[in-house]
Amino acid sequence: MYQADDGITSLQKNKFESSISELKKKTFLTAADIESYGDSGVTKEYALAHRRSLEDPEGFWAEVGHELVWTKPWDRVLDNTNPPFTKWLAGKLRSLGVERGSRVLIYMPLIPEAVVAMLRITYAELLDQVSRLAGKLRSLGVERGSRVLIYMPLIPEAVVAMLATIRIGAIHSVVFGGFAARELRTRIEHAEPTVIIAASCGVEPNKIVRYKDILDEALCQSSHQPRACVVYQRRRVLECSLEPGRDVCWESAMSSEPAPCVSLEANEPLYILYTSGTTDDPKGIQRPIGHAATLCWTMHAVYGLSKGVCWTASDLGWVVGHSYICYGPLLAGLTSVLYEGKPDRTPDPGQYFRIIEQHRVNALFTIPTAFRVLKRVDPNAKYSRRYCSKTLKTIFIAGEHCDQDTRMWAERVLNVPVLNHWWQTETGSPITAACLGYGVQCVPPHSAGYPVPGYDVRALREDGTECNRGEVGRLALKLPLPPGFASTLWQADDRFKKVYFETYPGYYDTQDAGWVSAEGAVWVVARADDVINVAGHRLSTAALEDVVLKHARVADAVVVGAPDPTKGDVPLCLYVMRPPQDDEEMVEESVVTQELIALVRHLIGPIAAFRKAVAVPALPRTRSGKALRGAIAKLARSQLVRLPSTIEDASVFKEIKTALQKFGYAIDAPDPEIST
Repeated sequence: MYQADDGITSLQKNKFESSISELKKKTFLTAADIESYGDSGVTKEYALAHRRSLEDPEGFWAEVGHELVWTKPWDRVLDNTNPPFTKWLAGKLRSLGVERGSRVLIYMPLIPEAVVAMLRITYAELLDQVSRLAGKLRSLGVERGSRVLIYMPLIPEAVVAMLATIRIGAIHSVVFGGFAARELRTRIEHAEPTVIIAASCGVEPNKIVRYKDILDEALCQSSHQPRACVVYQRRRVLECSLEPGRDVCWESAMSSEPAPCVSLEANEPLYILYTSGTTDDPKGIQRPIGHAATLCWTMHAVYGLSKGVCWTASDLGWVVGHSYICYGPLLAGLTSVLYEGKPDRTPDPGQYFRIIEQHRVNALFTIPTAFRVLKRVDPNAKYSRRYCSKTLKTIFIAGEHCDQDTRMWAERVLNVPVLNHWWQTETGSPITAACLGYGVQCVPPHSAGYPVPGYDVRALREDGTECNRGEVGRLALKLPLPPGFASTLWQADDRFKKVYFETYPGYYDTQDAGWVSAEGAVWVVARADDVINVAGHRLSTAALEDVVLKHARVADAVVVGAPDPTKGDVPLCLYVMRPPQDDEEMVEESVVTQELIALVRHLIGPIAAFRKAVAVPALPRTRSGKALRGAIAKLARSQLVRLPSTIEDASVFKEIKTALQKFGYAIDAPDPEIST
């Protein structure tokens, strides 16, 4: 049995050791309960809000709905006559909140000195551009319910394209710029856009990505052809040729007559967002318009921001970018920062800190990999000392597991709390968090926080029965789900029900493994697919990685399950060594490996059967920072691996294959292939 304070969570444990009184059957906290919670972080304000959201959801969400302007009030707050296709706030929204005068949208290009000066766009200027592009789209045949596909890098014009689409009642589908022609084609064929909006190129630290060429290739192969393509030329970087009769340049579109805003019913589609890796059978998350109310509310309820500057270090092609680069901040009247760059190479590891100082950032939302990168290249934080970060109050992380050492490094360097929270593309906003707006300023160590009002989080066993508090199971969300949750999958209602709701009737299956503590905090230990079954003992890869990353000389690591004739699976660890700093002595790889084996045995125990670890130069990660554990596991089994085109560097698999062969794995493995 291991304490939560160690950061180790075994999927074998049946009971969470806690001095807090047992609350197994409760789905919310009462004010009386809080008396015994001590330093758990729960406040009376949060407890009562969460309780009300579950007991009186219509009253709770009606108040949230009033955050926005409506042309026609809703007739009914909750319509749950056809679950899981729940409808909320069935009324008409007037706009999505860009009419806020002098507040600004800040754009930070990749290399400011070499490419283009920083841009500060006021809400009034943004509204003018949005209205004019909307007028052009309408003249091209885009109408209410039409789809507009957007294939652009993280530039202000992408935000303009999203808002212009919804202004006239159309549905946008943003495709991440890292996707190649094949993935782009499948999304074009599935969404069938009337118009495609693209840029001539995107900029990476060491290359220029020719977006328009990729689009042309995709359209040559596609069975669906748009009426037109609107193309933004990045003239200081790369201009592209335009197809006569099809392509429209951005500048001419901006000379169009402004289009008025169309009022939309709250359950009409806002956008379609395809989850990554769904190339052969696209899975398009369909989000309802009413999501806008939830996003506006979360800016203050979850993130504690009623004014100021927020910086979400993501891409518009992911759900985080939709929610908290574009819609959330703009709806709440905040300043949002767009940064087209990396943490360490654009131009150096001081860039994050410079942006925080220069733009007086109050809240940062990023992924743990960003801090791992900074910690690896600048462990003593020399670059950070050049800048002042006193305006920064909070850092939020999500998207992947964050090891304790990385979190503590970031807190020490930036001198603010680093708060983990948990959400998915399907939810569109956090499931669990600290909820700063309700006074919850901290969460239990290594947890993902407390359920955000509206979410009733349970851990379930395979037979559907509820786990005891502290017992690990499949995390599920009790229906009905709050406003803004995915309304369905685009053109796939039956698939929506089968994928998410058939396994546990009455619940949404998050497909994550974790547990809920006695005081209601939630720990997410792994994707269900990332659980290793070692001789009948189920272990979390995240727990093992946490231990490995405690070693002072390990900069990055992944753990996967590798086949074993006796135990079924055994943990296999690939790690990246941190280069020595200043006067540090070189340490042999063999020494580090033996120390890692001893460390895991000490902190987790022999049950983990952790005996296989090897250093590699780098690990395979996507451009959004996610480790490709599944690809490594398949390679170990000599299976064909198809890599997403969003992979940061596919060449690392050559060294990984050699490393796996040291243990007798990947002997006959074909080289991984990149989706094209």
